[in-house]
Amino acid sequence: MDWGLKNRLSRIIRPKTGHTVMLAIDHGYFLGPMTKLEKPGETVKPLLDDADALMLTRGVLRNCIPAELDKPMVLRVSGGTSVLKDDLSQEGLTTSMDDAVRLNASAVAMSIFVGAPGERESILNLAELVNEAEEVGMPVLAVTAVGKELAKRDARYLGLACRIAAEHGAHFVKTYYCGGFEQVVDKCPVPCVIAGGPKLETEMDAFRMAYDAIQAGAIGVDMGRNIWQSEFPAAKIKAVNAIVHKGLTAKEANQLYEEAKSKAKK
Repeated sequence: MDWGLKNRLSRIIRPKTGHTVMLAIDHGYFLGPMTKLEKPGETVKPLLDDADALMLTRGVLRNCIPAELDKPMVLRVSGGTSVLKDDLSQEGLTTSMDDAVRLNASAVAMSIFVGAPGERESILNLAELVNEAEEVGMPVLAVTAVGKELAKRDARYLGLACRIAAEHGAHFVKTYYCGGFEQVVDKCPVPCVIAGGPKLETEMDAFRMAYDAIQAGAIGVDMGRNIWQSEFPAAKIKAVNAIVHKGLTAKEANQLYEEAKSKAKK
């Protein structure tokens, strides 16, 4: 692994802990202006202290994020579908490697759709993205997308998808947490970050998921809706950060959340 690639990864994954808290705000590329993400720049501003990296599109990066911000950017470079379609797997590459370098991205990210109609194209796109990324020392994050087929979120399927992503050269993988997640991690030769997924019913549900994932071997989380759709998002990301980097349990994180929430109310 070249120095530049290792250096970029070290900006995303804290060397002292080996973990990361990524803040996902790339949802608009197929979902449009989601609730509480209508103005991404305003959404992320109070959350930046506890986020290690932002995952976003080039449009949001260019138009909503201050250039003086010293945070690593994980740039989504795939798209081409919208939530209006039943099949979300027909994504293609939307952003060149030259543009990613111009934007000073610390990594690029794209989805693969294992088992979906667009499986072949998405995996070949990943392989080509890795080829281009290796030439400039850019890490590639493969996102094991399931589209609207939520039933696929089990260890056997996610383990398959993550292993395929790693086999095709992804430097790290984003996937969903599931029962038996340690099996997914154990059989994937590159680091795994868990997706936050749809908004969970309670704050404790999110804290338990983050804690269980870290205990099972995930190196971190890439949460979006479960942070910025929270009633107190700054308190929420502070608690998640403490789970990931300080080893707090879900109960301890919830206590920290309640304390931060109380301060925010004053």
